[in-house]
Amino acid sequence: MPICLNLLAEAQAVEEMRRRDPVKRTIWVAGLLVSLMLVWSSSLQLKAMLARKDLNQVQAQLASNATEHQQVLDDRKKTDEIKRKLEALRELATNRFLNGTLLNALQQSTVSDVQLVRMRVNENYTYTEETKSSTNADGRVTPAKPATVAEKVVVTLVAKDSAPNAGDQVNNKLKEALAGNPYFQTALGKTNEVQLVNLQQPQADAAGHPFVLFTLECRYPEKTR
Repeated sequence: MPICLNLLAEAQAVEEMRRRDPVKRTIWVAGLLVSLMLVWSSSLQLKAMLARKDLNQVQAQLASNATEHQQVLDDRKKTDEIKRKLEALRELATNRFLNGTLLNALQQSTVSDVQLVRMRVNENYTYTEETKSSTNADGRVTPAKPATVAEKVVVTLVAKDSAPNAGDQVNNKLKEALAGNPYFQTALGKTNEVQLVNLQQPQADAAGHPFVLFTLECRYPEKTR
């Protein structure tokens, strides 16, 4: 029987052992894991970059919305201020003192032998500045108060009584006529009456007719606007 000798058996055995070396396989596995880790890390970095881009867009949108929101609040504040001023103007136009209405009421309250010589209207306005809201140390909030104007009106009437018995028309006829006029009833109210503040001594005009000068005063209730 022939005998076969493999002279390369030892080299082949060494090569087989080298191929089956666990260290080499570990290196290959470690390299593969590192590669996978790098791929995963790159994917995470890419996702982070995309998320950061989305975040920047959202933050920019929020900033834009915040600006628009503030603009809306400012516009609303201006609108409320305009409405308040318009309401104040409407109230002033409705309730302001009108000389024409006063003259019309005087024309409807004439008395025989009494002539209106002079009329003086004194309008006094006291302005109070607005106060802003404040918070004290205890946390109590004091609300703001708008500016106000206190209106005081005094009408002074100087008239001449030329009745045959000068002075008889002063305390009775003219005061009653004014007090009974609807305008003065509404304007003066129940607590403010027409007052006689001055009554001069009887005098005589150039023709020798006697007359008496007297002064009536109408104090209107104080109004705050």
